[in-house]
Amino acid sequence: MMSDIIRLAKEDEAEELHALLQRAYAPLLAMNIHFTITQASVEDVREVIRKESTFVLESEYGITATLTARFPWTADNHDVAPWPFIHWFAVDDRFKKQGQGNKLLTYVEETFLNNTLKVPAVYLATAIRHPWLTALYRRRGYEPFHTTVTPLGVELVYLRKILNQALYQNSKQKEYIRTVPDTPIFA
Repeated sequence: MMSDIIRLAKEDEAEELHALLQRAYAPLLAMNIHFTITQASVEDVREVIRKESTFVLESEYGITATLTARFPWTADNHDVAPWPFIHWFAVDDRFKKQGQGNKLLTYVEETFLNNTLKVPAVYLATAIRHPWLTALYRRRGYEPFHTTVTPLGVELVYLRKILNQALYQNSKQKEYIRTVPDTPIFA
C-alpha cells in the first residue's frame, strides 16, 4: 500500500488536474458562485503549473487533491498583499472529509511556505456566500482583511494567516489593502 505523497504537479498532468478542479468547483456553479477555474481551460491549468507552485497529494488511487501557491512577483498576482496567495484548492469528491485537503494545506503552509520559504504570512480568497469555507479557514487561523467583487460578480473575502509572528511584525509591508475592520465580522 502506497502512502500519500505531496509533490509539485507536472505539466503533463494538466488535463487530470483540470478535470479534478472542474468536478470540485461544479457545485459552486449551482450556487451562482463563479471562480476563474470554472472558466479555465486545460491550457490555463498547464500555464499555472508552469508559472506557479501547484502541489498535488497523490495516493494509491492517484491524485486526490491539489492546491496552487501564487507568489507576489508573478504577473497574475492580486496586489492585495505581499505574500503568497493560495488558490485552485480542490479535493476529489471521492476523498472529501478524509483529511486530504487538510493534509495538503498544512504541508503547503508549514513545510513549504513557513519552513522552506520563510514567508511571514499567506492569504487566500473565498466567496462570501459560500456556506462553509470562510468558517473553515477561520478555524485554521485565517483572518479576513479585505472584501471585493470579482469581474465575474462574486463577492470575495480575502483572509490571511500569519505563519511567523516575528517575521510578520518586523516586515515592512502588511496588507496592501485593508477594508475589513479588526473586529470579527465573518464568523
